[in-house]
Amino acid sequence: MKSNDNNKKDTFILQGLDCADCAAKLEKKLNSLKGVEVASINFGASTLKVEHTIDVSKIIKKVEEAGYGISLRGEAQQQNNRAFFSIRNYKLLHTAISGVFLLLGIVSAFLNFENITLPFYIAAILAGGYYPARTGFYSLKNGFTFDMNVLMTIAVVGAAAIGEWLEAATVIFLFSLGNTLESYTMEKTRQSIRSLMNLAPKEATVRRDDSEVLLPVEDIQLGDIVVIKPGEKIPVDGEIITGISSINQAPITGESIPVRKEKGDKVFAGTINQNGYLEVKTLKLVKDTTLAKIIEMVEEAQEQKAPSQRFVDVFAKYYTPAVIGLAVVIAAVPPLFFNGHFNEWFYRALALLVVSCPCALVISTPVSIVSAIGNAAKNGVLIKGGAYLEQAGNVGAVAFDKTGTLTQGEPEVKDVIALGANDEQEVVKIAAVVEAGSEHHLAEAILKKAKEYQIEYAPCNDFVSITGKGVKGNIEGIDYYVASPRYFLEELKVQNSQLQKEVEKLQRQGKTTVVVGNREKVLGIIAIADSVRENSKKTIQKLKKAGIATIMLTGDNRKTAAAIASELELNDFEAELLPEDKVNSIKELERKYGNVVMVGDGINDAPALATATVGIAMGGAGTDTALETADIVLMADDPGKLPFTMNLSKKALKIIKQNIAFALVIKLLAVALVFPGVLNLWLAILADTGASLAVIANGMRLLGGIRD
Repeated sequence: MKSNDNNKKDTFILQGLDCADCAAKLEKKLNSLKGVEVASINFGASTLKVEHTIDVSKIIKKVEEAGYGISLRGEAQQQNNRAFFSIRNYKLLHTAISGVFLLLGIVSAFLNFENITLPFYIAAILAGGYYPARTGFYSLKNGFTFDMNVLMTIAVVGAAAIGEWLEAATVIFLFSLGNTLESYTMEKTRQSIRSLMNLAPKEATVRRDDSEVLLPVEDIQLGDIVVIKPGEKIPVDGEIITGISSINQAPITGESIPVRKEKGDKVFAGTINQNGYLEVKTLKLVKDTTLAKIIEMVEEAQEQKAPSQRFVDVFAKYYTPAVIGLAVVIAAVPPLFFNGHFNEWFYRALALLVVSCPCALVISTPVSIVSAIGNAAKNGVLIKGGAYLEQAGNVGAVAFDKTGTLTQGEPEVKDVIALGANDEQEVVKIAAVVEAGSEHHLAEAILKKAKEYQIEYAPCNDFVSITGKGVKGNIEGIDYYVASPRYFLEELKVQNSQLQKEVEKLQRQGKTTVVVGNREKVLGIIAIADSVRENSKKTIQKLKKAGIATIMLTGDNRKTAAAIASELELNDFEAELLPEDKVNSIKELERKYGNVVMVGDGINDAPALATATVGIAMGGAGTDTALETADIVLMADDPGKLPFTMNLSKKALKIIKQNIAFALVIKLLAVALVFPGVLNLWLAILADTGASLAVIANGMRLLGGIRD
């Protein structure tokens, strides 16, 4: 259906959503509800997004009928999760009551109190089976869907019908207990994401009309001055206008060491002001902060199905109907055609129904993806989907941009060489006038130098950026260029032997050179250098040790690139590349190495990031382009997070394969044991629930303990 701007859009938090297959069926039911345009369940985050024209109460009723708790996101965030689980989750209470009655029934049977044994078993079945039976009823009513609750209800009723009361009571108790444990363990994995929502404070002190007022963060407007005292969390993305402090940015960037911030510096919601008084001008509304975008993108990432998940979905689609059909055959054929005992074969069919739900298999991949993405987010790495998580651990080469990735991205002017009758200040002034309209790293260095010389300048007319080559601007009717030596020599056809000699000398020193001049003459050369990041060499060594080739792709000149490549001990480099050249280089690397990761700053490298198997942007905190462009974002300017990300990916892929293999083996083994009569009902439910708990626990290992 088409989305309508007049439709209402609400997000709900679901409780007790522990079965991925059941979640898919619930989503289908909600989409069939009249007045619901689009309903989308994110199993990983346990959220429901609905675009609708009906009253919210009808949506809540439909979800509650399916046996799940539901509340609007804003209301759910105000709940204490632990209290909500223990007090509001009535399934836990029903499980406990069922267990008590089952135990009483077993004890009474042992003591030969047969007159009260059956009532205890019936009470255990009614207490533990209330929610499965109710949910199963609505599943059949709303679309004749055979979910696990339907199958379990049929199995318990069937067992009771043939006099297997102990089996029926034991199975329903184990099923109820399994659901409770699965809910609890899944909530543990989801806390890694929901904890992000609690990073920013709910209220903030705002200065308005010469007084300070405490306001909900949702009421803070653009331009408001927020007062932040030592030890307080920063509530907004903004710019410091008063004060100096150390800011703990670990919640956003994963940096372990606090960063010194002063007037003019940017700060982010969710970070912590450690030791100074700050006044911050609000630059983004609470819904648009970097933290809000991270939360939104992480939740969206959990909805993106990994390749392994697509395989599981296809398998489960055919597996469940096939097993149900087989159960019907087992119950009917032997008694009808081979003189089999009805109760015996009917019992075996019931056991097969119990193990037919593919919960463990379907949940095997999502729980691992949720855990890994949550772990990454806590460490300042934003992974936008399960596919990228899987691919990042299976690459043959990593291609790096140079400036701002392997280097600090804060180049400084090291030399100004005036040619002819010009002087250094004139060269810098012309360059500053032309570069005033540019946002390139080199432009910042030139403008900074002009400030040191106390040169006053105004932006030029007719500014033009010549992609990958330089910039042009008109000053008093003359076009001046600040561009690469190659552009002056090959395209402007400027002949100057001194120019070539000086450029070669500077480039051998690892410096980037730009030439200042017009079509008639060269005014001078500006040499700029950028220091290598502290972690770059260590990162390269770790990648090479893992058998991954490392290549630098840069638009800088060959000699400067060679100096950087040699210092970092890269496998290879390519220099003097335009953005489109980087795309071609990525394609060539993919032909040579297979899957290729491209690491850049997310601004100039957008085409290459999009072309690579996985695009990774560095320094995403506060950079909208990086957040939008790349598949994975390293929120801090730290290449050291790259080995962590790849190791996390490798471990996630390994655990996903383990989970799928384990779930398949357990299911197929259980099915095989049905035929000789080895598998009874309570063993069947133990196999089903035990397998689900095992894959969840295995996936939860990804929540921590990953080393670089």
